[in-house]
Amino acid sequence: MTEVLELMMKLTHILPLISIVSLMGVASCTAPSGALLENNTTGQGTRPQELAQGVPTPSSEAACILVEDGFGPQGQVNVRVEEVVNGLDVPWGIGFLPNGDMLVTERNGQVRLVQNGQLRPEAVANITVTARGEGGLLGIAMHPDFASNRFFYIYYTADTNGSSVNRVERWQLAPDGLKATRDRMILDNIPVAQFHNGGRIRFGPDGMLYIGTGDAREPDLSQDVSSLAGKILRVTPEGDVPPDNPFPGNPVYILGIRNTQGFDWVNETTLQVTDHGPSGELGRRGHDKLSVAQAGDNLGWPTLERCESQAGLVTPSMVWREALPPGGAAIYTGSAIPEWQGNLIIASLRSEHLQRVVFDPESPQQVQQHEVYLQGEYGRLREAIVGPDGELYITTSNCDGRGGCPPDGDKILRITR
Repeated sequence: MTEVLELMMKLTHILPLISIVSLMGVASCTAPSGALLENNTTGQGTRPQELAQGVPTPSSEAACILVEDGFGPQGQVNVRVEEVVNGLDVPWGIGFLPNGDMLVTERNGQVRLVQNGQLRPEAVANITVTARGEGGLLGIAMHPDFASNRFFYIYYTADTNGSSVNRVERWQLAPDGLKATRDRMILDNIPVAQFHNGGRIRFGPDGMLYIGTGDAREPDLSQDVSSLAGKILRVTPEGDVPPDNPFPGNPVYILGIRNTQGFDWVNETTLQVTDHGPSGELGRRGHDKLSVAQAGDNLGWPTLERCESQAGLVTPSMVWREALPPGGAAIYTGSAIPEWQGNLIIASLRSEHLQRVVFDPESPQQVQQHEVYLQGEYGRLREAIVGPDGELYITTSNCDGRGGCPPDGDKILRITR
């Protein structure tokens, strides 16, 4: 508030008194903790020219819903939970083989195989990772032509020349599915920190590989298009930059992200993207976001926090004041739970539930309703993905040092009717 008043005093020689009074009214009602005036700077990197200057204001659009208390009403659709396997150590991502078997990444560096519904004791691959904080072996994605080439992709934290980086590599699974070998580097030198490493990777409907990264605890990197941090990146299956990316010669596809671990496609050009809100930096906490974005969009971190608008930035569709924070996210395409068709299902960590979000089909950025399932029943939930059988699969993350690790370890669960 002090910073806002100081700014107004400097402007008194050019603004009429009535404008100053109006500005005071806006500031007193809308300025979030950790005044955003301090943070709307150009930083050290290259920021998009369309990023406007000034104080973000509460959105006048009906699209953004601010969930002030809790996480939403109790879900009304009857669902059933089946345990697929247990005995896992912080499973982060699931990749499905054509026959329904699964490759599962564990944050300690192992790629595990679930074969015929059983977790094989031997790892398919052991990756040398740096697993401190939120780093380690994270996301996995299967090549669209996996059935013919056996390629899969992993995102992990590595030590190189005495420092850490996040990277994406391509591996090839043996014909028997029991071993894998490294094929090639896809993308290297993604900024790393103890927290905010992103890690979700998925192939889009266009056959390109999308990579979610975190800001590596340097918020201004999210606005720097020359940095790989705080973005959704888009590359070809070979690791090249597609010619139709929004920034020529640059893998950056969407920017202004703090730490995404979940996104999915509404259609070939539009994604629903979750993002972790601040946990103390810049004087702010909470406010995890759900946004709808397309190529070149800027989701606003670190400028936007709540249901705010600013020229050149995407106003979120929904913000939770209390921290979820969101893990994986998937648009439900199965048939077992018809009420969920087309809805976004978000796994949450600290708040220990599944969040179902229903968008208005006539207004794709407008949330119609949202509700909570499995509250506190299975602990921290990390991955959410629809399998080739049309069922929804989630993983628990109770052995990551932030939950209560049960004797039988973390699990893969199937959500069905």
